[in-house]
Amino acid sequence: MCLRGWPFDLLYLLGRARWDTGVTPPEVVELIERGDLPPGRALDLGCGTGTNCLYLARHGWEAVGVDFSALAIRRARRKARRARANCRFHRADVTDLSFLAGPLTLDASSALRAGPFDLALDIGCLHAVPPERWGRYAAGVARLVRPGGLYMLYAFLPRPDRSPTRGLSPDQIRRPFTPAFVIKRQEGGDDPTGPRSAWYWLRRQAPHAASPPRQWGVP
Repeated sequence: MCLRGWPFDLLYLLGRARWDTGVTPPEVVELIERGDLPPGRALDLGCGTGTNCLYLARHGWEAVGVDFSALAIRRARRKARRARANCRFHRADVTDLSFLAGPLTLDASSALRAGPFDLALDIGCLHAVPPERWGRYAAGVARLVRPGGLYMLYAFLPRPDRSPTRGLSPDQIRRPFTPAFVIKRQEGGDDPTGPRSAWYWLRRQAPHAASPPRQWGVP
């Protein structure tokens, strides 16, 4: 659901996209319904069929979803139209978010502003991005999340028994996002498919406290 779209299109078509549960994770529900984060603008990277964008829209948010799967985006748009939800979906590469304008710029084709965002979500996308593109991904997120905004990430932890190794360690997450973001919280995740995983809550630093993330290559 991130870079090469056609394998994911096939899984969606066959009904084998195990991540497409139609359920927003309890970690996100807690964040939104606890009331600590007032409704604003949210960006969902690797949005799939739009489950989390639609959830956010029901709670007063403007939501923008990005996914490389054409089939997933078509389904997300269809669900948003039926629900009359305040969502917009883009089929695109999450490591190239240049089509989303930076802060204080209006999207001429839409009533929705292009940026900045108060909240960014990535629920199982970054760990599928090739390591040499992590820097581009992090720079795009840093550009689009406002100072003080929150980036919430769910990712598999490394599995040395797999070849090639899949997943990200906390240090592999920290490096491309430093100094633009600071990890404020980290918790172990629970994935029904079995891989060890973790949740991360990263806070966007003010411009005077951070420069754009460094362009890391292979760790």
